[in-house]
Amino acid sequence: MSFIETRDGIELFFRDLGEGSPVVLIHGWPLNGDMWEYQVPALIAAGYRVITYDRRGFGQSDQPLDGYDYDTFADDLSDLLEELDLEDVALVGFSMGGGEVARYLGRYGSERVAKAVLLGAVPPFLLQTPEHPAGAPMAVFDGMIAGIKADRPQFFAEFGKNFYGIPANPVSQGIQDWTLIHALKASPKGTVDCVTAFGTTDFREDLPKIDVPTLILHGDADAIVPVEISAREAVKLIPGATLQELAGAPHGLFFTHKDAVNAALLAFLAEETE
Repeated sequence: MSFIETRDGIELFFRDLGEGSPVVLIHGWPLNGDMWEYQVPALIAAGYRVITYDRRGFGQSDQPLDGYDYDTFADDLSDLLEELDLEDVALVGFSMGGGEVARYLGRYGSERVAKAVLLGAVPPFLLQTPEHPAGAPMAVFDGMIAGIKADRPQFFAEFGKNFYGIPANPVSQGIQDWTLIHALKASPKGTVDCVTAFGTTDFREDLPKIDVPTLILHGDADAIVPVEISAREAVKLIPGATLQELAGAPHGLFFTHKDAVNAALLAFLAEETE
């Protein structure tokens, strides 16, 4: 069992597998590092060192009552990179994990980072405001929080159907149950607080600071983080970023379109950088 202690005393669980250039995989909500089960073997086989970790409040990490904000998440990621002394790392963030990538690079810069991948990620800004009318109304996030507080297991059982784009994508009951099990391991408080974090955090000042090659990979059938308010806007803000949309892919594309996702990741990681 491998843990690091963050600057505020939180124990974060991580796995460190393989040898080669390091790739850090940052999971989405409401899952944990185990969501990368179908990416880790492919990356290791291609010669990469792969590090996954559980965000505070999720998986096997500590479940504090606070600290569920992106500045703290970025600090946690920084602590992990420093503890493992990782250099020339590729950061891959899925869904809310893409926010960690953006905020980390916005706060800490790219001294330790060689490349970045935003996979079905939430940046630049999901919330609808008077100056950002394309976003989702706050009522959407309030409704999610109300549903979680009322019946968390049933909320996530239903959420999983939209997450994987069922019935358009043939996803087994086993995968749906696997997803629910991981969701229910998380801190109820952290689960709720993270809705506010990913739903209301504005990354528009972070993205232009990203100065490493960046791949934005997103499904064009994503019903959880719609591509038109996320990836298609993020690519305009990140200098030199590349957007690749996967036709018919839902939010949970790391499973439903795992072969295409893995191929895109490996191709991007293998590209020579100047």
